[in-house]
Amino acid sequence: MSTTTPAIVSDNFPRTPLYIAAAAVVLTIVGVAVVRFGNLSTSYVSTATPIQERSLRFEDQKDGGIAVIDAKNNAVIEIVSPGTNGFLRGALRGLARERKRTSAGAEPPFVLVSRTDGRLTLDDPTTARQVDLKSFGPSNSQVFERFLTQQTPTPRAPNAAPLNATPFAPLFTGK
Repeated sequence: MSTTTPAIVSDNFPRTPLYIAAAAVVLTIVGVAVVRFGNLSTSYVSTATPIQERSLRFEDQKDGGIAVIDAKNNAVIEIVSPGTNGFLRGALRGLARERKRTSAGAEPPFVLVSRTDGRLTLDDPTTARQVDLKSFGPSNSQVFERFLTQQTPTPRAPNAAPLNATPFAPLFTGK
């Protein structure tokens, strides 16, 4: 016959760390709910007064380049070479994705705006989206900044066919 002694259960387990962990979980869930349902997750949109602005359209070329077009006079400002300017392509792709989601299409121009608060934004009036270009650093924002002052060569006719462009720009088809 063996005699066993009952196990001694200590009631001295530290509960404070458990209470702190539980409180952290509850506060996280409440915080996420407040932001999610309180519509506090919207991003900052600059409403500072424009100093200078220019309406631009971007057309993809068959060779992979992008034609930057002044929407006011339909003149080509610049042709971005194929495979270059990743920042410009990335910024446009994000805006184009939103246009595709809302079925806005590629025709309405974007508006490049230099503002009194020092920001340089690329605004899409059709989707109410805005990209703060200076937040990506000076070398990236300069890619767009030059379009504000760059002179245009000979304007194209208002109904001119796109320059070597596919009918619907790959920026807008996700290719």
